Amino acid sequence: MKRHLMNYETFLRIANAIGHSRDPEEVILTTVEGVKTALNVKGCALFLINRKTDQLELAASYGLSDEYINKGPVSALRSIAASLESGPVAIHDVADDPRIEYPEAARREGIASILSVPVFTGGRVIGAMRVYTSEPWDFTLDDVNFVQALAQIAGMALDMCRLYKGYKESLDVLKTLREAQKVRTTRRTPYEGVPQSVDAGDLQRREPAIA
Repeated sequence: MKRHLMNYETFLRIANAIGHSRDPEEVILTTVEGVKTALNVKGCALFLINRKTDQLELAASYGLSDEYINKGPVSALRSIAASLESGPVAIHDVADDPRIEYPEAARREGIASILSVPVFTGGRVIGAMRVYTSEPWDFTLDDVNFVQALAQIAGMALDMCRLYKGYKESLDVLKTLREAQKVRTTRRTPYEGVPQSVDAGDLQRREPAIA
């Protein structure tokens, strides 16, 4: 019962964030923090697909170190790609699974298992939400449904922000995120302070990414 109550509280917090803010950053950060806290796992991250580069670009993360976040670009074609095509994918042992693009970085971070679920909007996949655990984890159907539901809500929130701001793609929303007030050092988005005129593909530095 306690677990279900925590899940309901998480849904309520995110619904309130959507209802009171058109800022996608606030909604996404509330979502990844809520997943991490409700499931009592190591961390959570949300990515959007860059169709031009076939990379997963980090939208927000909670509970993960700077070293892990900055380890390299994440390929949408190599890093747990099935979760973008066939639905949720649970990896019990990241150290011994070919679907993990950066297994050594995951080991150093202390990650044992990963759940990856797609983020949908308008009937198409726009990204993925990933849950990271520090101990081997057999994800239950309730776990998967909970994370998938919040990923759906995050996708809807991004699409609402996209329509409100008049953008063509959900990825464009992240390019104009305002500079965030840092509530916690482990709560971040990589697009803080990027001007509207700058395209993500033209940034001089490579954006952080997570496997």
